[in-house]
Amino acid sequence: MSAPSRVHREGFMPGLDRRSAIVGLGLAAGGLAVSSRAGLLQGVTQPRVRPNLYNCEGCEAVGERSPEKLHASLVLANKAEPGERMILSGRVLTADGARPAANVVIYAHHTNAAGRYANGSSESEWSRRHGRLRGWVRTGSDGRYAFDTIKPAPYPNETMPAHVHLFIAEAGHPAYYIDDVVFDGEFGVTPRYRRAQELRGGSGIIRLERSAAGVWLAMRDIRLERHA
Repeated sequence: MSAPSRVHREGFMPGLDRRSAIVGLGLAAGGLAVSSRAGLLQGVTQPRVRPNLYNCEGCEAVGERSPEKLHASLVLANKAEPGERMILSGRVLTADGARPAANVVIYAHHTNAAGRYANGSSESEWSRRHGRLRGWVRTGSDGRYAFDTIKPAPYPNETMPAHVHLFIAEAGHPAYYIDDVVFDGEFGVTPRYRRAQELRGGSGIIRLERSAAGVWLAMRDIRLERHA
């Protein structure tokens, strides 16, 4: 598929795809990027309808759980999972950014502390390929969501920044992916990476902060895409 690929082999993604090309450009330059919240609030606009919006390998995974059984927050990685604790949270907004969006399903998956999609189950193709660190939430009336997890590591072959994949499902529309969450100032997140973003759902580049308890706080607001 075009844009961020959902293909993972042998626990990480070795192939060259559009995301890899973005990173290749990004690695050629140093520097920092802006946070996703700044991107959303400083006039990031989506085209009316992206022609390839539903071109999405791996979106089948979004439908593996019934929305009625989902909650706005989820412990994606239990306390025994190696790695630094991180809470990824934010608010989902309507396509015009004017209102919180309720009942939106968000599917997330990411690598472990070794940079691998490890220990997937036999439940489905996507449970195997996405590894054990995956989960679903559904926004409440305030549009908010949260994943209690660990901070992912980059792939062992260092072709990608550390990232969290996010997919969106809105009632009455096919699922689609949005820009990965990546961490401002860390490996691979460069000015060129920023310029090459698709800005699906707004920018995925976020600035981590530490809570008083030492937990990483990752805030990623999401603006829904427009549909035909």
